[in-house]
Amino acid sequence: MRKRATAREVAEVAGVSKWTVIRAFTPGASITDVSRQKVLQAAEALNYSPNLLARSLATNTTHQVAVFVDDFANPHKLPVLEMLTERLQAEGLLTVLININRHFDHVHALINADQRQFDAVILFGTAFREETLGDRRLGPGLPPMFVLARDSQIPGVPAIACDTELALSEIVGYLFDKGYRRPGFMMGARTLSTALGRRRHFANHWRQKGIEGVVELTAEKYSVQAGAEAARVYLSDCPPGSRIDVLMCENDILALGAMDVARSEFGLRVPQDLAVVGFDNIELGGVPAYGLTSYEQPTEEMISVMVAMVTGKRNAEMVLLPGSLVPRASA
Repeated sequence: MRKRATAREVAEVAGVSKWTVIRAFTPGASITDVSRQKVLQAAEALNYSPNLLARSLATNTTHQVAVFVDDFANPHKLPVLEMLTERLQAEGLLTVLININRHFDHVHALINADQRQFDAVILFGTAFREETLGDRRLGPGLPPMFVLARDSQIPGVPAIACDTELALSEIVGYLFDKGYRRPGFMMGARTLSTALGRRRHFANHWRQKGIEGVVELTAEKYSVQAGAEAARVYLSDCPPGSRIDVLMCENDILALGAMDVARSEFGLRVPQDLAVVGFDNIELGGVPAYGLTSYEQPTEEMISVMVAMVTGKRNAEMVLLPGSLVPRASA
């Protein structure tokens, strides 16, 4: 195997110093166009590429960003991850995906991120709580943290998210104008649901319309099966004359499970007997078999803001962006 070319060898061929070679591959570094061109030509001839690990020791940056995820059942996650990693890579940043689970919790993940000296940590849809930061195993100087697509519950950790209150105001206003008056809300696991804030705003906006007591259904997790089971339990326990007339689900995947059970096991017509609304506007929800009314988050805008903060092009602060209601046949 051919030995990898070094910066010193490139410098000798180009007739410059080793530090000029390093500056040529450092964005924003001071170097003349003539010197840069000499270095690039020599580097191409020697098939040289800079050693990023060595550079990280000199600059105290690794150009690596950790993304924490703890919910992989939601199909909304994959396209967001695709867009996020693409944008980070365009900035020269490598994304490291960390699976938060029962064997590897947030504390372990943060210790790992600190040891690897990640430049930033993005909490994407994770149930992260402030008390986690007080764990004695965590040392000082953790990487900067950002919350994506959910409200932050941690002072000093900015969130970049869809404006939940505005979203639920639009959804409730739409449903009220359609004539629905017996609303229900299906949430996921309570620890995750609290961070989303959708249940709270849904109830508050119905209260402003003069309707109290939103019926609550709880799914164990965010999955089709969990949504189906939560709907099954409710419809089995509640007689037809006392049921809700519209069910808002915390995300689309729960809504699809609820729709399947309502139609196939209880013979209900959607939306005539039970209207259903989701959140996220996943591709499957838009197919004619479901025609799910949903709310689309401003994913592209959220990611643009996130990347700008991670790269230092924008101040780190909470940013809430408006999404858009997508009406379809289900409500």
